[in-house]
Amino acid sequence: MKQVGIVGWRGMVGSVLLQRMIEENDFDNISAHFFSTSSAGAAGPVIDGVSYTLKDANSVSALAEMDIIITCQGGDYTKAIYPALLNHGWEGYWIDAASALRMDEKACIILDPVNRNNIDRAIKEGIKLFVGGNCSITLSLMGLAGLIKADLIDWMSVMTYQSASGAGAQYVRELIAQSAYISRHLSPDELASSGSVLPLVNKVSELINSADMPTQNFGAPLMAASFPGLTAI
Repeated sequence: MKQVGIVGWRGMVGSVLLQRMIEENDFDNISAHFFSTSSAGAAGPVIDGVSYTLKDANSVSALAEMDIIITCQGGDYTKAIYPALLNHGWEGYWIDAASALRMDEKACIILDPVNRNNIDRAIKEGIKLFVGGNCSITLSLMGLAGLIKADLIDWMSVMTYQSASGAGAQYVRELIAQSAYISRHLSPDELASSGSVLPLVNKVSELINSADMPTQNFGAPLMAASFPGLTAI
């Protein structure tokens, strides 16, 4: 089986990735290794009854043993480690959620199944650098790819907003009250945990949708909300 190293698995992107890989039974077909930049040697995740010990994400020699490296650790990590791996003679596949290598001429932007044909072609051509796209664009394309392929969209603009100030002081106060409501229901231990961030995010989502969330002015939670708009097709 392929040796697959996963870096940045405790962050938001990494937690969701890990959850999806478990749901898709991906760990049945790979030999997984979890890396950490700060907790090498500590206990890692437990998946299907298997306990993993964290390896050093800054060790080029340890990373070089991997056939595939999936990193959600961020651009600074990519800039430091990826060139070092190449200089070490590593010839594996680098799959990156960060933007640092997105414009590299050897990179293939990945958004399966939207551009699966491009991904398959890149693999056949020997490309070994795969990078995720911009998050807003990625989410939009997943929903609109069919319309784009049918040539029904000429162009699109994606934005997110969270601005209460234009509505008046009472709305600003309510936004702050919504933030305070969430904070009151989160313990210091939950915020300081070094484990997966996903349970914390899920709890915040539950709090946002709670009937006790202050919404007298807005009529709905504005905290952590985004409002998509499609102006023309």
